[in-house]
Amino acid sequence: MSKAAQQVLDSIFAFSPNRETLGGTAYLIVGNPWNILVDCPAWTPENQSFITRHGQVKWLVITHRQGIGAHVAQIQQSLGCQIAIQEQEAYLLPNLAVTTFQERLRLSEDSDLLWTPGYSPGSACCYDRRDGVLFTGRHLLPNQQGHPVPLRTAKTFHWPRQLRSLEALRTHFTAETLRFICPGANTGFLRGRRIIDQAYQAISTLHPAELLQAEIGF
Repeated sequence: MSKAAQQVLDSIFAFSPNRETLGGTAYLIVGNPWNILVDCPAWTPENQSFITRHGQVKWLVITHRQGIGAHVAQIQQSLGCQIAIQEQEAYLLPNLAVTTFQERLRLSEDSDLLWTPGYSPGSACCYDRRDGVLFTGRHLLPNQQGHPVPLRTAKTFHWPRQLRSLEALRTHFTAETLRFICPGANTGFLRGRRIIDQAYQAISTLHPAELLQAEIGF
């Protein structure tokens, strides 16, 4: 039996890391005005029951190629939801009905998808403006100190482009509009907190020019 989803804010729940998505963390955003599932949680009876108890899911958002679980078709069929994915990675779901976008997709009055390429060609972040929360997939992840950073790994598609995406986020947001980050992996480094606060201040301390020469890490 999988662990129960944990509440990280009033309207946000985090699922346990999913082996099918290389330890990725999926989230459920509720009441926005409909619910949004960010990446694929393990499709267990416990998670299915938890999701359906919280009402209609309109969108399953895929933030990057590794956010696609083996049961993505079953998730869409069971929930009757739309799948949103950046157009460059839609080919990974050839037999499913998907909604694609180029740079931005409005999911509701309070949420958007933003294209942040680099980790993968179609990497994207989901933004919930009610609490100023950015779901970063694997674009920004906590390091061993729990600070959000772009991590250059063997799976990184285009490191300079990822750093340009970081700059775009710093330009797009302010300390008032970006308060929290919910990362799509490495959540164990948050040591039970499940969320990164003072998010804009944290990414403002990063220096892309210095990061450009970063070696491949974990």
